[in-house]
Amino acid sequence: MPSADFLGIPMTSLRRVFLRNIEINMNIGVHDFEKLAPQRVIVNVDLYVSLEKTTPKADDLAEVVDYDFVRNTIVETISQGHIQLQETLCDEIIKRMLQHPLVMAVRVSTEKPDVYDDCQGVGVEVYATRQPAS
Repeated sequence: MPSADFLGIPMTSLRRVFLRNIEINMNIGVHDFEKLAPQRVIVNVDLYVSLEKTTPKADDLAEVVDYDFVRNTIVETISQGHIQLQETLCDEIIKRMLQHPLVMAVRVSTEKPDVYDDCQGVGVEVYATRQPAS
């Protein structure tokens, strides 16, 4: 029986590191009303890392992906200025997460909960894997 996988990587060889529902006020949107003031954006990130390479041998933070890296990367990305599209925001966060040498795959979602009165939120979700070295 084949093992389950995530984007072509066997799940039995992965560890998932995640941050849930990071709520940040930021300048985002293409509509005039969205450019008047910052709005709430909720970001979720799942990092998939090698189980073998991130199993601590000395119970040391340097052996794993630090949550601070994930949070600081999101905050730094958002601090760069106005972003028009959630797709752009997700893609930039993905690109930066994949620069970490231990990260093999990433899932990022963003949601704007205050755009419409008649729904809980609007958002985007992106999945990506590290590109093999050429």
